[in-house]
Parts: sequence; C-alpha cells; structure tokens
Amino acid sequence: MKLLLLLVCVGAVGWGGLTVLSDGSDSRGAASSGPNRPDPDAGAAPEATSSEAAKSKPSPEAERPVDSGDERSERSSYRERGPGTYTWARGTGTRAGHSGRLVRYGVKLEDGTGLDVDDVAAEIDGILRHERGWTRKGVASFQRVSSPPYDMLVHIVSPATTDALCGAWGLDTGGQVNCANAPDLIVNVRRWIELSEQYRGRPHDYHALIINHEAGHVLGYGHRTCAGPGKPAPAMMQQIKGLRGCTANPWVYDADGALIDGPKAP
Repeated sequence: MKLLLLLVCVGAVGWGGLTVLSDGSDSRGAASSGPNRPDPDAGAAPEATSSEAAKSKPSPEAERPVDSGDERSERSSYRERGPGTYTWARGTGTRAGHSGRLVRYGVKLEDGTGLDVDDVAAEIDGILRHERGWTRKGVASFQRVSSPPYDMLVHIVSPATTDALCGAWGLDTGGQVNCANAPDLIVNVRRWIELSEQYRGRPHDYHALIINHEAGHVLGYGHRTCAGPGKPAPAMMQQIKGLRGCTANPWVYDADGALIDGPKAP
C-alpha cells in the first residue's frame, strides 16, 4: 500500500508540510548517511516515484495548526470549496542538480485558489534548486514537467477538495491540513496562504519546509526530531507539532553544507 501521511509539515509541513509542505510527514527512518526503508507513522507523508516509492500503511498525521484571528484575516481570496478543475504549470524546467536520483515533478493548481500556477511552480522550482536543499550533496536532482510521467505531483487545492482527496484515502483533514499519498502531494491552500504558527510572517520559508520535507520523503527519508535546545530543526521534523527547543528551519543543509539532522523520531 502506498505511503500516505498528513502534510502538517512544513510548519505544518505539511507539510504542514508538504502533512505540506507540511513539515512532518511519514515515517521513513533516515540517518545522515542516507535513507532507510519506510516505517508507517503519523504525519505528513509525501510522494515517492510511482515505480520506486517505498510503500507503507497510510496513517493520518497529527494535530491541526492553530487557527488564529490573524489567519482568518489572511484568508482573502481562495474558495473554501473549489470546483475540482485544475491548471497545470506550463513548460518543462531545466534540471536542478546533476547527480543523484532524478525526481520529475508536476505542479497543478485548483481553480479558485486565487493563486497563479506559474508563480507557485516558479517558487517550488527555486526551493528545489536552493543551495541548501536536496541537490547540495548530489543526493538528488529535480525537473519540472507539465504532464505525465512524473515521480511527484504537487496539488494545491481548496480546503474542501483537500478533504475529499485525503478522505478517499481514509484521512480526516478537517479543512485544515495537508496530506500525501505517493506520488501525490495534496497541499491545502489554507496552509499555503495562512502558514503555521511556527512560520508566521515567513511564507517562503514555510513553503520551503513543505516542499523540502515532502521531497525528503520521496527520496526515502523519515521523520527526525530536535537535536538539542537552540539548534535548527531538521527539515524532516514535524515542526507543526512543536519545535521541542529547536528553532524553525526549512532547509536540509546549513550555510556550510552540513546536514541539519536530529535523532530519529519515535
């Protein structure tokens, strides 16, 4: 069975997160030296390639982000219930990174989100190309495509569509969080726009957390936890659940190229 987890990451990340973009996702164990086989776990789980993704039992992820008055005021233009029609980001991008596994990914946006699909795709492309992302040590490379075949597909959709898609996999997202079922990553537009408490006022960082967290799952990495007070939280930590003394961080590597890691999440 394909791995499925709530993208609460990314600040929620899901995810968030990736549980979109969330920031914690599924339970694939990963050490600094590389990914292990996945273990089922609660959280935001992302995508894996349709042929190579590790499979595990779907499980919902954790708590929902705080819905504050600030978040409500940010809810400006998207529909609570989208029409279920989509627009794909146009064109095929150049390859980001030149070694490691190639992950072909697409971006599709539900109509009525109030976002521009090409702007969203450009931001995601920039995150995957960032020098502190997964391409840094040749772990992987990424290339955006505008149609199948793909190894990962990012859907950015309304809260109601999120509930419908995730509900079909047995998950209850309550209109609030994200989810994923390889190779599909479902990002609730509410989280993309309103962020999470840990990333208030830092939209690009929150988006980076969602994407890096979920891409990490696609590559076989599982959840990590805080390495110690004051240290940056690993991108593979379910940061929306709490930072446990760490500082919010959306990146895989630090500025010197060292992996930002922590103990395997229980």
